[in-house]
Amino acid sequence: MRRTEADRCPGVLAVHEAADGGLARVRVPGGVLSLAQLQVLRMAASELGDGRLELTSRGNVQVRGLTEDGPRELSRRLYDAGLLPSITHERVRNILASPLSGLDDQGTYDVLPLVSAVDRALCSRPGLAELPGRFLFALDDGRGDLSGVQADVLVRAVDEREALLSLGGSAVRVSWAEVPEVMVAAAEAFLAERDGQEWRIAELDDGGRRILNRLGLPTTEELPTDTETTGSSVITAGRHGSALVVTVPLGSLGQEQAVVVADVAEQVRVTPWRSLVLVAPADQGARLEEVGLVTKADSPWNGVTACAGQPGCAKALADVRAEAWRVTPRLPRHGRPMHWSGCARRCGKPSGEFVDVLALGNGYSIDGERM
Repeated sequence: MRRTEADRCPGVLAVHEAADGGLARVRVPGGVLSLAQLQVLRMAASELGDGRLELTSRGNVQVRGLTEDGPRELSRRLYDAGLLPSITHERVRNILASPLSGLDDQGTYDVLPLVSAVDRALCSRPGLAELPGRFLFALDDGRGDLSGVQADVLVRAVDEREALLSLGGSAVRVSWAEVPEVMVAAAEAFLAERDGQEWRIAELDDGGRRILNRLGLPTTEELPTDTETTGSSVITAGRHGSALVVTVPLGSLGQEQAVVVADVAEQVRVTPWRSLVLVAPADQGARLEEVGLVTKADSPWNGVTACAGQPGCAKALADVRAEAWRVTPRLPRHGRPMHWSGCARRCGKPSGEFVDVLALGNGYSIDGERM
């Protein structure tokens, strides 16, 4: 696929001017936030934005409603907090990791320690600052939770010695010691193979195989499919080993909610499903529920997402978030994720199958049928 338009993926330094003000996207490799960093983000949203923190489908955090002078002050605060370690590479630090890795007994290998190594290797290559803002790295600890996120460079644990490097369906075994270097080498090979304006490996003709050949890594096997899962039901709200998974309704974390999260948690991880993984005592669920967070697997809020809608987006045909807030508590639990879209672009939609609720300007369609 060839594109002529510029890559407008927002960052902290390249702020998107939305209808409700500036929108900054803060990359959070592996989704891991210290409590101090969460506090910095919370105060920035309160003092510089609209007060809320948005969780994205790539485990990042957005601050909306920035004033004209907001981005400069936000970047200063994030730099001081260690959330902006590279000015040149800040938009390309898109690194997912299995959010429960090391916290329960479902993973094969704890991939969280590798996130920092991949991030350092990525930022150390000046040329990789040219990666598109949509390019995605992922580290799956073997449970298959990241199989459906459509990563450009996916590493999935096989055992404690080896992993599968997967590029668009073509895969090869690599040792864990090789993983950080081979992941960024694949990204460099993508830049060398680009013809025009491709943003993703999948947009290259036979992209995965071409890149493996360029690296001298012949394809040996395909990514296993026995445990592949997609959508927001991958990690359900509730207790998982030493962690508590908390759904944030519509991925919008308010001030009071952020305060309680920081108060009860020892560690915070943002997931690609707009939820939080908290290392927290088992008896803290009630406090989180009191401020509107979800800790129960049978809640209708699990798997429900929405784009910005009106008034935040000028292209939206309806205030889809207000409608989702009104309708969702009365809905039964769906087997599929549900996404509310203000227009046909369907920004923020989940990967895989989902209930498609689309604003039409004079009503809604659900999975293509006007309601």
